[in-house]
Amino acid sequence: MFLRVARHTDDLDKIIDFYINILGFELLGDFQNHNNYDGVFIGKSGLEWHFEFTKSDTKANHTFDPDDVIVLYPKSILDYNMLLDKIIHNNISIITASNPFWNENGKMFLDPDGYRIVLSPLKAIIDEIN
Repeated sequence: MFLRVARHTDDLDKIIDFYINILGFELLGDFQNHNNYDGVFIGKSGLEWHFEFTKSDTKANHTFDPDDVIVLYPKSILDYNMLLDKIIHNNISIITASNPFWNENGKMFLDPDGYRIVLSPLKAIIDEIN
């Protein structure tokens, strides 16, 4: 099965910068004026998932629950620390998660649209122990 997480935004440039230049994903493709939508596919080559972000003349209507979270598990503690440094260097605020598990096992921050993302070292720690 292949997974695509699609989401509408008002600012593709900020989304592209954030997910590629800060979080280290890749631009896998893009499109312009497809049924009045512009969009990008962002992820990692060779994986069976990616994000699709679209923009149109219709304003994005984002509504969130505090527990709606994207969780990213870097492959190593070094990768985790490098990503966390990028987040801090780019003045992206670490916020408190509603679920205390994420405060104990990662760092939560917001993407440019206000969606919550958790960066967690758990998988890297478990892999290093095993």
